[in-house]
Amino acid sequence: MLFLIQKGGVVMVIIMLLALVATIVIIERLIFFRKIRIDEEKMINRLKATLEKGHFDEAMSICESNPAPMTNLMRIGIEHRHYSEQTMKEAIVAGANMEIPRLERFLSMLGTIANVAPLLGLLGTVIGMIRAFGVLGGSPGNDPSELARGIALALLNTAAGITVAVPAIAFYNYLVSKVNHIVIRLENKVSDMVLLLVRKDLVRENE
Repeated sequence: MLFLIQKGGVVMVIIMLLALVATIVIIERLIFFRKIRIDEEKMINRLKATLEKGHFDEAMSICESNPAPMTNLMRIGIEHRHYSEQTMKEAIVAGANMEIPRLERFLSMLGTIANVAPLLGLLGTVIGMIRAFGVLGGSPGNDPSELARGIALALLNTAAGITVAVPAIAFYNYLVSKVNHIVIRLENKVSDMVLLLVRKDLVRENE
């Protein structure tokens, strides 16, 4: 590590910092998605059984003790159950829109690192090659092997940039795909939540 920094210069230091940031973002997002993962079908059935009994406070408690995008939307629906169906749906949709930024947090940063790291590596290589040619060109009787060593060291930056970019791109695509799947599931669940709450509210009014 110290060798790379010494030979790569300032650009290598920046690449290493980007690698550290990318690693932190990836770990944070993986922990976040693991934390919000729940068995949605099991949770929906549990909430249905609770709502059928009219135990809205218990349903709210279930949602609060199992924080996830779906339970957060269900909680909003329960809070707006006495409003019209359209108002309830708008509240749930607004809640879903609030969940998306939480799901996409730091992903733009990770995508930027994936794009910038190889460019920085190329910049470091160009700077290193300019230095190598400049030093060798300024002294008579240069050994070609010195030029080869200078170019080899300059290419370390490119290798480092690509090494950072490849896993960053892979995890970025994986995390974006995960977010898209969650958003699609949320969109599909909105209508089901509204119908469940409206139907139960109508049953209570008719009793």
